[in-house]
Amino acid sequence: MTDETETVHYDSPSGGWGSVRGMATILGRERPSPGALDTLRRQNKVKGFMCVSCAWAKPKEPNTFEFCENGAKATLWELTTKRCTPAFFARHTVAELRGWKDYDLEQQGRLTHPLRYDAASDKYVPCDWDEAFAAIGAALKATDPGASVFYASGRASLETSYLYALFARLYGHNNLPDSSNMCHETTSVALKKVTGSPVGTCVLPDFDLCDAIFFFGQNTGSNSPRLLHPLQEAVKRGAKIVTFNPVRERGLEKFRNPQSVKEMLAGEETQISTLYLQVKTGGDIAAITGLIKHVLAAEDDLWAREKRHVLDVDFIEQHTDGFDAVKAHAEAIGWDEIERESGLSREDLKAAADIYVAANRTIAMYGMGLTQHVHGAHNITSLVNLMLLKGNIGRDGTGVSPVRGHSNVQGQRTVGISEKPELVPLDKLAEQFGFDPPREEGLNTVEACKKIVSGEVTAFVGLGGNLVRAIPETEAMEAAWAKLTLTVNIATKLNRSHLIPGRVAYLLPCLGRSEEDLQDGGAQAVTMEDSLSCIHGSLGKNTPASEHLLSEVAIVAGMAKATLPPNPRVPWNDWTADYALIRDAIEETYPEQFHHFNKRVFTPGGFYRGNSARERVWKTESGKADFTVPPTLSAIGLGDREGRWRLMTMRSNDQFNTTIYGYSDRLRGIEGTREVLLMNPEDIAAVGLREGQVVGLASDAEDGVDRQVGGLTVTPFLLPRGCIGGYYPELNPLIPLWWHDEWSKTPAAKGVPVRIVA
Repeated sequence: MTDETETVHYDSPSGGWGSVRGMATILGRERPSPGALDTLRRQNKVKGFMCVSCAWAKPKEPNTFEFCENGAKATLWELTTKRCTPAFFARHTVAELRGWKDYDLEQQGRLTHPLRYDAASDKYVPCDWDEAFAAIGAALKATDPGASVFYASGRASLETSYLYALFARLYGHNNLPDSSNMCHETTSVALKKVTGSPVGTCVLPDFDLCDAIFFFGQNTGSNSPRLLHPLQEAVKRGAKIVTFNPVRERGLEKFRNPQSVKEMLAGEETQISTLYLQVKTGGDIAAITGLIKHVLAAEDDLWAREKRHVLDVDFIEQHTDGFDAVKAHAEAIGWDEIERESGLSREDLKAAADIYVAANRTIAMYGMGLTQHVHGAHNITSLVNLMLLKGNIGRDGTGVSPVRGHSNVQGQRTVGISEKPELVPLDKLAEQFGFDPPREEGLNTVEACKKIVSGEVTAFVGLGGNLVRAIPETEAMEAAWAKLTLTVNIATKLNRSHLIPGRVAYLLPCLGRSEEDLQDGGAQAVTMEDSLSCIHGSLGKNTPASEHLLSEVAIVAGMAKATLPPNPRVPWNDWTADYALIRDAIEETYPEQFHHFNKRVFTPGGFYRGNSARERVWKTESGKADFTVPPTLSAIGLGDREGRWRLMTMRSNDQFNTTIYGYSDRLRGIEGTREVLLMNPEDIAAVGLREGQVVGLASDAEDGVDRQVGGLTVTPFLLPRGCIGGYYPELNPLIPLWWHDEWSKTPAAKGVPVRIVA
């Protein structure tokens, strides 16, 4: 059995002085503007600035410092004093910059001027805004709307997102893929199918009432560190946390609160997980089936002995459909199969199930460790099965709570950025704005990429993000991207996607959320939605990085005015002058969720937009919450064979999605490099490798395509046997474009079949 001391690891708890040093490092590196510290003081507070990092909830009564290490990094990264000016682009060709690392590109600082790609010199050159809008409008007018894609990254405000989606539909398409397609689209599809709601059912007070939290496939210490505060508080009042994760993530093991003087000075720490089970990559369906099997056995035993129920039989009878089939399935599966597929012992699964049985109120939380699999949807429906057994949806202190990434990735879907027309009130939009919205199904991210490869999509507009770097099949996609006739990227900093320009290409710099947004109507606030469906206002106060920047709202409106015929019901100029008018329009489109929107913008803790499943109103085909039988115990989608490894791609402690802040993955004990292959020491020995050896990985997908990534240093790491790890997005070239969840088409980046190439 491998011991942690044989591997790279981090000895200290998450948080603590390590977190403080991490923030200090980026403070020194970015040399932020003078208002940065005041911005941190206002971060995630009423009438303050809402963090551009993760989407975790903002409490009604915030801490003195309501930001975490990664939230501070994101803010200081945005408020850097470094500037990427036209002079920089005059010195470097695009071909040269394509050879730079992601970190080095973004370290050039904030973009300051709108830029046009000049193919003759292979350089970006400055242009004015009117020129950019006119050229973009002309290119879009010359393009069949169905051959264009409007992508959104998940950081844009509700106001911008609403206008962007409206622009797309007025133009004539529903091709609105977004970053949710890359991460939690599996949540949206699976939860909607079985509960009728596409989002989680919890609110923040539930974490004060739960008796247990079952956590699957998320790295809280790096991705959502503020979440550690309610987890710590839950543990201190006696709640038990059970974690299922192939990786022993430090944030779910031990935490020292950096905001507690006592904990920092005395070295106190909290053990977060009562039980931490390193499930095999793709083994969660099997693990959950084992839990269900134990719960059903506990029900039979308690009823036989005491004529009392473990299950919430009234809830099952009144509110669910399909229980008998799931019960029969779980009872028919043998323990040998469950142990083999999950990588966990029957005894460990019983210990976890006993905690679930004993808890009156349980919350289930998860991240992309469940969603990014070929059978990711079945991971989630299986988890819902477990929760339904004891009525753990629709009661205070219970619920399903996916942990979202980008700060408004959930909100932009709420206000219309969706490729699925059935999720958008198109009839209402038609009445409101006097046009006939397109009714055809749009393209999600994977479908858009396939059509870019085939040449059927010829124009791309990107509202933030670094999509070319984020998607699978990187090398093939970059080659296809360069053939587009139009590429437009709205951004704050330079990234890899900007270096694959189309025939007509513009790079449009926008204000950051932390910066003052002055329009004709005065200083403007924007809004976003957190993971728990609460809406928050955000007010930037810092001096913009350049006088040449426009707000995202102004950029979207500028492109729309240059592209679309005038429509008196669509007042782009008025909306740009006063964002309250956009919120009025959102309220008109979505009156149940956004009533009195402008009056509630700065509600402490945000205002809750509601959730039908939380009210036990099941908007499903059956009219009830659905138990579903998984067709497989493995989420991987391919069987094991000799030489095949299960690769999971991961983010570091010095990273947010594709943004690389540095080369310190402190919480895993990896410093100075991202070119690593993480392996169990026993596996390293078994296949004749050695620590420090440089190897490559090759795709073992069964399609005959050669996909390889080389230059990876073998690094001992505590993982289940047969499972290996490495960093995203560096290993994206190994993921076939067709390797995705069956229901949602979310790329299956947490279970990639590969071979090691010595």
